[in-house]
Amino acid sequence: MDRKTTIGLVAVTMMAICLVVHGANVNVDWSIEIGKVKPVNGVGQPPLKGNVGYGMFRYLKKAGIPYSRLHDVGGPYGRNIFVDIPNLFRDFDADETNPENYDFTFTDKLMEALVANDVEPFFRLGITIENACKYKAYRTYPPKDFAKWARICEHVIRHYTEGWANGYKIKIEYWEIWNEPENHPVPELNPMFRAPFSEYIRLYGITASHLKAKFPHLKIGGYASSGFYAATGVGVPPGANVSARREYFVECAKQFLEAVRKGGWPLDFFSYHSYSEPKEALRQGACVRKMLDDYGFKDVETSFNEWLPLPSLKNRGSMYQAAMIGAELIGLQNGPCDTAMIYDARCGGGNYSPLFNPLTEQPHKAYWVFVAFNELRKLGTAVKCVSDDEDLWATAAKGRDGKAVMLANYSNRSIPLNIQGMRSAKCKIISEAHTWEDCSLPEQVAPQTVIVIMER
Repeated sequence: MDRKTTIGLVAVTMMAICLVVHGANVNVDWSIEIGKVKPVNGVGQPPLKGNVGYGMFRYLKKAGIPYSRLHDVGGPYGRNIFVDIPNLFRDFDADETNPENYDFTFTDKLMEALVANDVEPFFRLGITIENACKYKAYRTYPPKDFAKWARICEHVIRHYTEGWANGYKIKIEYWEIWNEPENHPVPELNPMFRAPFSEYIRLYGITASHLKAKFPHLKIGGYASSGFYAATGVGVPPGANVSARREYFVECAKQFLEAVRKGGWPLDFFSYHSYSEPKEALRQGACVRKMLDDYGFKDVETSFNEWLPLPSLKNRGSMYQAAMIGAELIGLQNGPCDTAMIYDARCGGGNYSPLFNPLTEQPHKAYWVFVAFNELRKLGTAVKCVSDDEDLWATAAKGRDGKAVMLANYSNRSIPLNIQGMRSAKCKIISEAHTWEDCSLPEQVAPQTVIVIMER
């Protein structure tokens, strides 16, 4: 073989390799069931308008949102009327057994609206973040009597689940004790808990033990960790993505789990947060799962109940953000967490409202990604699904009504698609030019695109 022929064959071979590398095979084995499609499509606070404006909650129902985590509801200080314990029980020195000392008015209306739209509350017992705490802190100090605070929480639960104080019998399974109590290692700069973390651990032990004794059928947990950005041991060497504050988050988690184990305290779920891009957020989730397992909590659920990819914030409302969120939803379904809630579903200004446009009160592209994921949730059973291209995220589900595959590509390249056995399927696409519209099965997945392939 002469040199010219050899070079030609090498060039052809390299072209073939490039075609394989830049294409994507999505392999679905419908016979291998891997459990239920998980409720990872929850949201943070709902799209409340004013004090009693619930009209946009219909969007939550349409998207099949399973949970709304009730944290930061209404804005700073819970708008002085929603959810937070100081709003529900205004005078800490009052008798906690007397219904007249509670103010449930606006939180009742909120709960009614959620239930009417088939959304289960994920109830955070605590306070809303005080971002201006360095100037003055109002509610971030620990309760002056931890046992009494636990009893107040008990009566809040009784009001919403047992009808106490002219209340309700709502299905609310998850009760979370506080939020990000280790947000900053310096108590005076901590916008959530103005005390050493050891005091939060003590509060958790007293409260969780009391509530679990009163409500053994409910899930009691916490503590909404600020994050595992600095966690190592799952693909990242020590020293990567580390700051002193982030290392403190991880150290606090270890202290907490050790105290729970030593004290024999209840811990039905461990909740945590991350605003990293999808691959990094999922790595952190794996670290959470491993840490719980290592401490002997293999049966404890994990709830990733604040997440949003920060790289997408500069493009709020864009298809780039929607595709990245779609990829993370797929990753969460395929990963180790049990529940998840994006931060969040409010319809307001600011970077942390990816689902709705506050000017038009219409859904952003990312909202339709939740509608897309709901197609899998309605089917119910997740099956083995693997994409061999790291830029093409894929997951699949089946049920009595058919089967479906969800794909997301937030990269800047088109990815040739090879998926067998679904050529007659119906497809829906979310892209720059299309919003949850019918399409034929594509030969490639364009940049910043989410597709659901369905067979009925």
